Amino acid sequence: MSQSLLFEIGAEELPSSFVDGALEAMPKLLGDALAAARVEHGAIRAFGTPRRLAVHVASLADRQKDLDEEVVGPPEGAAYKEGQPTRAAQAFAEKLGVGVEALVVKDFEASGRQKAGRFVVGRRAEKGQATVALLGSMLEKLVTSIPFRKSMRWGAGEATFGRPVQWLVALYGDAVVPMTFAGLASGRTTRGHRFLAPKPFDLSHADAYLEALRGAKVLADRQERAATMLRLVEEAAKARGADYDREPALVDENVTLVEWPHIVVGGYEERFLQLPASVIRSVARGHQKYFCIQTSEDHLHPAYVAVVNTAEHPANVIRGNDRVMRARLSDANFFFEEDRKVRLDDRLTKLEGIVFHVRLGTVRAKVARIERLVGLIAEAASFTAEEREASLRAAHLCKADLVSLMVGEFPELQGHMGRAYAKTQGEGEAVADALRDHYRPLGASDTPAESAVAAAVALADRLDTLAGCLAVGLIPSGAADPFALRRACLSVQRTLLERPFEARFAALDVDALLGHAFDGFEGVKLDLDRAATVARWSEFSTERLRGILTSRASGSVADAVLAGVAYVRGARGTAASYPVYTALKAEVLEGLVQTKAPWLASARTVAKRLSGIAKDATPTLHGASEFTKESDQAIVALVERIDALTQELVTKAAIESAYASAAELATTVDRIFTDTLVNDPADALTPKRLAVLSYGAAALQRLGDFTRLQG
Repeated sequence: MSQSLLFEIGAEELPSSFVDGALEAMPKLLGDALAAARVEHGAIRAFGTPRRLAVHVASLADRQKDLDEEVVGPPEGAAYKEGQPTRAAQAFAEKLGVGVEALVVKDFEASGRQKAGRFVVGRRAEKGQATVALLGSMLEKLVTSIPFRKSMRWGAGEATFGRPVQWLVALYGDAVVPMTFAGLASGRTTRGHRFLAPKPFDLSHADAYLEALRGAKVLADRQERAATMLRLVEEAAKARGADYDREPALVDENVTLVEWPHIVVGGYEERFLQLPASVIRSVARGHQKYFCIQTSEDHLHPAYVAVVNTAEHPANVIRGNDRVMRARLSDANFFFEEDRKVRLDDRLTKLEGIVFHVRLGTVRAKVARIERLVGLIAEAASFTAEEREASLRAAHLCKADLVSLMVGEFPELQGHMGRAYAKTQGEGEAVADALRDHYRPLGASDTPAESAVAAAVALADRLDTLAGCLAVGLIPSGAADPFALRRACLSVQRTLLERPFEARFAALDVDALLGHAFDGFEGVKLDLDRAATVARWSEFSTERLRGILTSRASGSVADAVLAGVAYVRGARGTAASYPVYTALKAEVLEGLVQTKAPWLASARTVAKRLSGIAKDATPTLHGASEFTKESDQAIVALVERIDALTQELVTKAAIESAYASAAELATTVDRIFTDTLVNDPADALTPKRLAVLSYGAAALQRLGDFTRLQG
């Protein structure tokens, strides 16, 4: 027989982040505990609101599975001396609950963690207990294991939790599971909405939880609560012929601040619409948790939607909300008017007072380096004269808004205010947009800068940070990454990978650009020289690029293309030097792996043999006329073909064509290896033959290292 389990922890109002963290952690914590206890179960779901955290387990078996397993103990030499059991053998037997005479000695081969040799073995048998007898201690441990950023003590006890615990419900089917925490005993009594249904009530069964709470004005299922909330917000926006602010973080925070969502619609004077939409949106999001009503990103209605836990007196709620919103917008309006009195160009000298890094100088110095690097990017990417002028102007102004009053009050508006102030002083659209967009992507869900101008400034900004920080030894370790270098590296790669394909951006050599960024620190005392910094960057960026590729292809395909080389315009580079080309190779190769292309097995064999040959010979493409044997001339012809096909792997079509030809090449080379003694010590032409094969190995490496592919 099996029953459902429900465990609810009632508490004083928990912060939004506490609820989200607990909902993520609880199913795994309880699932791991049940697995360790050998108790079978169905789906585990977590529910939560500001006042409660709950977990429900379907089809929880009423007994543990019986245990009967062979356990490997200490080595024979440690367990027995002169044929007599030692203390190690006795302790091992006691641990298993058997007599020492029940132990046997077995031979083992090395496998996984098991070392080779003779070891003592015993059997552990245990009759499964009733699940109810195990649940109390399991749930007590669960309460103390839920991670919170900060925990509290209350009363005279020593128990800690995110907020003081008020009640506990623990039901296995319709029976109460006895357990205690913080002086509270579990029961079946829960509570509804604090204001709309405050009277405590009993739950009849674990499976009645969600429906019973709905009747008490609590939507405990986060997804159901979010859907209800967003439906109400959308209806309010549509009633005004508009949409609402769909910022995911705003949705997430609001949904864990209420138990039964209501909405109220407030407003503000139209005079505030002279403010940039990003300012109003920042006030509404960051300080009030309101949803702006908008027709586009730059056009708002003078209204907002607030999500509240109860709306018994909506007029009072709206009046209070409007008063706070108006005050915040009045402050923002003052900052905006004052900031507009100073041109962005005139703010640059103030950037000398902001230290970028104690060893790398000020933000003003960083801006100068960004300008220089943007010029190099514009040249390498063959920008038009108009694009070059706009990108250099955007680079010159890209950090000017950091010293504005508005950004001082609302730091999240950096870039947005640069764009707004640039427009008021007559800058072109491309320049203004780049001041905002060069910060993108701001997170995993954000998209990179789209325009060429903004992308150039974004690349220069990140590469300057990376070159300087890596050169002074600021390597991220573990979770510590104070200068967000991992994010900066990913931003560089995503800016190239996720924009619409442009050959001029795909052809940018990122390693070379990093080297140019290093050159911008002339006169600054650094720990590493240029070559060492670029090498450190190459290793660092390859790790990040692998993460991106494994989200699109298998790990072995990612390893294969990353272990290969990039060969562009006759120059050899690392796979991470040209992330766009490397990603295209991974896409094509993943398709071949998924369709189980039969020639891949031959390609692995050929690549392995060629790589062995390449170690002992200097790659040289000798002509066919230098050989007398037909087999040697065939090898030259094949290598010449590999070389020709892999000269410019800069489009998906070229890569697909090269891989298609590689099928025939791999099969043919594999046959030649079988039929020909390529390393014949008695043949005077063997050194030349090996040199040609070594050249072929290097050319094949441009497609990737086939030896990394899983069989």
